[in-house]
Amino acid sequence: MNEHAPDIFEAARSGNVEALREALRDTDPNVLDGRGSTPLIIAAYHDHIDAVKVLLDAKPDLDIQDGMGNTALMGVCFKGYTEIGKLLLESGAAVDVLNGNGATALTFAATFGHNDLIRLLLEHGADQFQPDRFGKNPVDYAMIQENAEGYELMANWKK
Repeated sequence: MNEHAPDIFEAARSGNVEALREALRDTDPNVLDGRGSTPLIIAAYHDHIDAVKVLLDAKPDLDIQDGMGNTALMGVCFKGYTEIGKLLLESGAAVDVLNGNGATALTFAATFGHNDLIRLLLEHGADQFQPDRFGKNPVDYAMIQENAEGYELMANWKK
């Protein structure tokens, strides 16, 4: 890790675009912190859309998984940040990456009732029937959480 690496994580966490641009001059955008997170994962998780845009310009690997196996897309689907999810998908983020529990971004969106993200992920080819390590899929999680709209959307989605 070079001398600017800690700065890039703080810049991503706080959404400090100028500090992020400075750090990216000589820091790999795929650098990992102690938890295995990249600056992109951190900025996306903290809903810093302008920081995400700066990081996307640096052409990072969009599908790097943190220590738990989660990607930046999974983090925004957990939190419900549709606009960042759209940016990541339009930039080429993979929709069906599996984390340590076999969950996908769609599993998170379904579990937490983020129906705009459910639709967006389905439009980008997400598999609503991909089971996790517990044998449940995103459709199941929408039903368990009593998210009727999300359940209907996924159950009736035609690829």
